[in-house]
Amino acid sequence: MPRKRRFYQPGVPVHVFQRGYNKQPVFFDDEDYLAYLRFLKASADALGCLIHAYVLMTNHVHLLVTPKAENDVSLLFQNIGRHFVPYINKVYQRSGSLWEGRHKGNILESEVYFLTCMRYIEMNPVRAGMVGHAAMYRWSSYAANAQGIDNAIIRPHQLYVGLGKTAEARKAAYRALFATAIQSDELELISASLHSGTPLGNDRFKHQIESVLGCSVGFSKRGRPLK
Repeated sequence: MPRKRRFYQPGVPVHVFQRGYNKQPVFFDDEDYLAYLRFLKASADALGCLIHAYVLMTNHVHLLVTPKAENDVSLLFQNIGRHFVPYINKVYQRSGSLWEGRHKGNILESEVYFLTCMRYIEMNPVRAGMVGHAAMYRWSSYAANAQGIDNAIIRPHQLYVGLGKTAEARKAAYRALFATAIQSDELELISASLHSGTPLGNDRFKHQIESVLGCSVGFSKRGRPLK
């Protein structure tokens, strides 16, 4: 069966996901998370990809990234894998596949879905029952985006910057977003779009993307507007 075409576009945010083979762990120790973040930063810097949010879970990762070129997201994961897989295999004296095939991802309409997608990513450990609040999880971008902790990986998107005139105002406004839970149908929509590679946006966004690509890409049912 031919691989499904990816619909990434330069300058359009992408929610991306990669999971361990057979849902097995890919991180075993703090040093593994740190190594992945080093490889992520080096690869993003080399390609000019802007990383806005991330979470590293035990057996999978989520990123929110704006690529500079159409193929940059795929190259980003290839570059990371080229370093991270040998690192894990050497440290734990293993061999074979680490990741479950290619990464999955979908472009999204920033004005409607961007900030909700950031919350979706950084709330993963809470939904998984690992912590009681996003601030309690070390391996995500929440500390950078909500608390202003230095993080050389994160590059703020203009919609995040627009949350306030000062850094303190932006952080406070971003933290306030977490006071309201993402509704279940919104969670399902984001997840379904991610795993199917379906662009996530309204009709205007749909027509823009299809006009650029010159083909129909198919869109998930939008559901209620995300906040």
